[in-house]
Amino acid sequence: MNQNRRTFLKQSAVFAASLAAIPTIGYGAAAKKIKVGLIGCGGRGTGAASQALAADPQVEITALADVFADQLENALTSLKEIDPKRVNVEEKNRFVGFDAYKKLINSGVDVVLLCSPPNFRPDHLEEAVRAGKHIFCEKPVAVDIPGIHRVSKAVELAKQKKLNIVCGFCFRYSLPNREVIKQVRAGNIGDIKGLSTTRYGGELTFKERQPNWSDMEFQLRNWVFYTRYSGDMLVEQAIHSVDFMSWVMNDELPKTVTGTGGRQSKPWDKFGNGYDHYALEYAYPEGLKSYHFSRQQNGTASRNSVDVMGTQGQVDVKLMSSYEILGQHPWKYAERLNNMYQTQHDELFAAIRNGQVINDGDSMTKSTLLGIWGRTAAYTGKAISYEEIINSQVVLGPHSDEFSWDMQGDQSPIPRPGLTNFG
Repeated sequence: MNQNRRTFLKQSAVFAASLAAIPTIGYGAAAKKIKVGLIGCGGRGTGAASQALAADPQVEITALADVFADQLENALTSLKEIDPKRVNVEEKNRFVGFDAYKKLINSGVDVVLLCSPPNFRPDHLEEAVRAGKHIFCEKPVAVDIPGIHRVSKAVELAKQKKLNIVCGFCFRYSLPNREVIKQVRAGNIGDIKGLSTTRYGGELTFKERQPNWSDMEFQLRNWVFYTRYSGDMLVEQAIHSVDFMSWVMNDELPKTVTGTGGRQSKPWDKFGNGYDHYALEYAYPEGLKSYHFSRQQNGTASRNSVDVMGTQGQVDVKLMSSYEILGQHPWKYAERLNNMYQTQHDELFAAIRNGQVINDGDSMTKSTLLGIWGRTAAYTGKAISYEEIINSQVVLGPHSDEFSWDMQGDQSPIPRPGLTNFG
């Protein structure tokens, strides 16, 4: 998900070159411009803005917001290199600070891209829905259960207002993944008896502390390593695999979650307080169990896979590589692989043009819940029931408007299964 600037510009050039082939949707040659604002100007946010530009020739980026001025300026420079005519961000629409999201949402934009660290998502989502904006929001949508409840209420309000919400659970926008799900729904592996998802990869980039950085700036520039901001690696990154599991299960929630995890590769006195590996069991009704394994450790084998075992066959997916069904009804995906990140924006802006509504709210909320649930089971070493997790009152951090640069950062220790209490 992380992009360096060279990779981003190379990909963006491909997107820009494709614009001439994209038909104007709904309104003909005189299509109304769609004003887009980006909140969170890091690599993923800048990538999302580039995909918005490629999705519709009448999209204009008119506002940017971030807590860091340098990130905002870097994003603006990169986006202007794609299409300077459609990146029109006046000085008055460049917002910096913890309250920048409110100013952007109320700056006259039609669509907001919510790409800040996940702990800010409930605040930003609530504000955008109240203001009646169409939304692209990155995953996950919260880092704790109180945040999940807030997002659920915002989703219901968005439904009433007929607002589009497309979420960054991009596996659901992959064409081969959709075809796999069709095969499962058609009964081509029989009754599902078990699942397994795996997400193995390397460690994320760490920014060494600079002399002029406060504790808060240091942590926010390394937010992926702190549970307060990211929700930990399971909730922030491996959640894609958990989301695929939930998709297979028609977003039905399990009864209990059990598992373990820990910190092996990274020093305990550096790199925040998150885990670098997880092993989880999601127990569904009628004895069906799904297993998830993930790690972020350099020097280890990479793997990104989904296996679904049925009474008549098995789904064997190696994501971004091969997609097939083994057994009584063999099948293999032989069509093109799409850019699922781009497809999310293509479908979002097409829906806006056509007066349609895509609302990923229910699935994005449940998948994020599953991630938090799994994290809690691993941290405590306990079997956590649905009733226990959904009633959790644990809040990992303050609301956006309560942040300040001189406040204390996340000081919570690395959890230890069997010693960390559920609360």
